[in-house]
Amino acid sequence: MTLSDEEKLIRQTARRLSRERIVPFAAEWDRNSIFPKEVVAELGKLGLMGVTVPEDQGGTGATYTALALALEEIAYGDAGVATAMSGHNCVGCMPLVKFGTPAQKQRFLRPLASGKYLSAFLLTEPQGGSDAGSPKTTATRAEKGDYILNGVKQFITSGKYADLALIFAATSPDKGPKGVSAFLVPTDTPGYNVIRTENKMGQRSSDTCQIALENLRVPAENLLGVEDDGFRIALGNLEGGRIGIAAVAVGIAQAALDQAVAYARERVVFSKPIFEHQAVQFRLSEMATRVATGRQLYLAAAALYDQDEPCLKEACMAKLVASENAERVCSDAIQTLGGYGYLADYPVERLLRDAIVTKIYEGTNDIQKLVIARHL
Repeated sequence: MTLSDEEKLIRQTARRLSRERIVPFAAEWDRNSIFPKEVVAELGKLGLMGVTVPEDQGGTGATYTALALALEEIAYGDAGVATAMSGHNCVGCMPLVKFGTPAQKQRFLRPLASGKYLSAFLLTEPQGGSDAGSPKTTATRAEKGDYILNGVKQFITSGKYADLALIFAATSPDKGPKGVSAFLVPTDTPGYNVIRTENKMGQRSSDTCQIALENLRVPAENLLGVEDDGFRIALGNLEGGRIGIAAVAVGIAQAALDQAVAYARERVVFSKPIFEHQAVQFRLSEMATRVATGRQLYLAAAALYDQDEPCLKEACMAKLVASENAERVCSDAIQTLGGYGYLADYPVERLLRDAIVTKIYEGTNDIQKLVIARHL
């Protein structure tokens, strides 16, 4: 597809920041589980934390294609940073763009789009997983129309470092998915408690938390949309979120491919670089094809999204293929490096660990297949 000048510029901007400010430090962030807040602030200054937010609401006003391209470039450097950026843009900013009141946009959306605030999306619960339509977290009415939230949320990206949480809770528990509401909650509100930060296999630069909500009081004006309409709000950005994760997966895979090609050109076995051995060439060719396939699928889905065309099937296909391919490409990169690929001295083992979760979050790949099947 042909990219606009703006899309090319955003991709170039993200690529430069990734190579200069992320790639050199990603191993340290992974090793020590460091969340690079200063880099996230830089993303905000460059307009990458509100890419698709309209300009009159404080954002960059660019296409979803531009956001996906930027996510690929950031993921090339560090997938954890890209995941935080993806969640912030897709399920942090966009629900406010679509459903927020003018007052909510002024108070919350503008600082989110500028990167001054970081967002977290509190939908998943310990017992819920892929079935998020009947949360155990409750929101009961109090005096003055306020709501009191109680419950536990699990696997929350940026739960520790976020400034604003979008929390989903049951206001009419007997109605199931039709009784869920969405609330905008500053994380310094009493009752928002980070219980634990998970010790993860990969994407260790991005915090993933369990959050307990204990008699957390939310003013009525912080209700997003209308009461009992929260599950529709939660599902309203599925396409965008899955396209974003597909782009992240492609960024991881491209980094692994580049590492494998560079090593194959330098490593000499039987008097010639292993790149000249046909078995290695075939492996690298398949890896390159897998990377290109994932990229074309996410770009095609993003193009439909930008045209306001239905694209849930295409977004699920992009996420499914890109994530499966990323795991395979990273594994093949390790095989290309041989024993060195298995060591933490080289980044490919980290890239494989980072890739695996792209098959799980934003809907497991089994869920992607179910959604695709419904469209057949």
